[in-house]
Amino acid sequence: MTLPSPPPQPASPAVWPGEPGMGGWYTEAEHAALAQVLAEMPSWTDQYTRRHQEEFEKAFAAYTGAGFAVSVNSGGVALDLAMTCLDAEPGAEVISCAINFPGTHLAVLGAGFRLVLAEPDPHTLNLDPDEIARRMTPRTTAVLVTHMNGQPADLVAIESETTSRAAALGIGPPRIVVDAARAAGATTPLGPVGSGGWLTMFSFHRKKLMTTLGEGGMLTTDCEATAHRIRQLRSFGLGQTLGSSHRMTEFQAAVGSVQLKRLDTMNDQRIALARERTRLLTGTPGLHTPGERAGYRHVYYLYNVLLDAALPAGTRDRLRDALREEHAIGTVIANPPTYRVHPLIAKATAGQWPLPVAEDVASRLLCPALHPLMSPEDNTRTAEALTTWLRTAGAA
Repeated sequence: MTLPSPPPQPASPAVWPGEPGMGGWYTEAEHAALAQVLAEMPSWTDQYTRRHQEEFEKAFAAYTGAGFAVSVNSGGVALDLAMTCLDAEPGAEVISCAINFPGTHLAVLGAGFRLVLAEPDPHTLNLDPDEIARRMTPRTTAVLVTHMNGQPADLVAIESETTSRAAALGIGPPRIVVDAARAAGATTPLGPVGSGGWLTMFSFHRKKLMTTLGEGGMLTTDCEATAHRIRQLRSFGLGQTLGSSHRMTEFQAAVGSVQLKRLDTMNDQRIALARERTRLLTGTPGLHTPGERAGYRHVYYLYNVLLDAALPAGTRDRLRDALREEHAIGTVIANPPTYRVHPLIAKATAGQWPLPVAEDVASRLLCPALHPLMSPEDNTRTAEALTTWLRTAGAA
């Protein structure tokens, strides 16, 4: 069976999307993998197997250095299953940074837990480790850490602060659950993302750094019992407990195996563009570029900049309009505090906000379009548009 070749990439779209609809892209290898799965489909008298799912999970565990990897059909499901595996009583507390994608916090609330919002480190947008001592109580069951926009969080400091505070409270250390939806392929001093913490979730949604036909997810852990529990929950309980159907298809898994082999190359292209953009933007008045810390690999799911706090109110929004209307460059704000964009989160966390650091960061945050297939010329054009506007209109 011959499938059509992937469509050519547009040289210059009408407007570069701030968060591209496809984070990675497909090649002939993914098309061949789909054809192979179709060719292997059993007849009605044959036994169906999950060979591609098992191979993908084994490869992903090896890539991340985790003991176990369990695939599921979406990143949202991965978050829900992570919360279920905490096995905590309703009302137990989960600490998480206020700067986040709303789905991360909805998973906490959906499990019946109390969401405790914490401030970000303004330089990384990740959970500030110092916040743990201020937010942890004897009811804290987990700390939910997000690697924001591809910038790995400081898990070493977070685990240290969690353990220290737990000892002071006379409780066992809460579990560290990691949201790596935007950080596949990133690394920390602990190793590849996916090898630290108690449980790490990944998303393979079409916008993410690698994708499995539009949706998909993975959970990694070093705990064999936890991996077994996830396999039960994704497969109607395997006859031993309650569960539902959250399995990844063989088509998704086969494509995932190909995408995983290409992940570092796709990320390398993204990182190279981001670093060149930072070089071009360095010294631009009123603009703070993202940093990279020694021992960490930032994969730049999004390229976030912060405008200077001294700029007049409304500068960020005027800049967004100018980039879109005059230069066809889209932007996103990723992400405002979740209580500002989702009414259920606002209601559940009433009395905890506003959080001044999160509010300040969100008011100055901007993510101009970035994608590995962006040409060097378009990347330069993006940087020049930012610099020119801030040196002229922005200073007015």
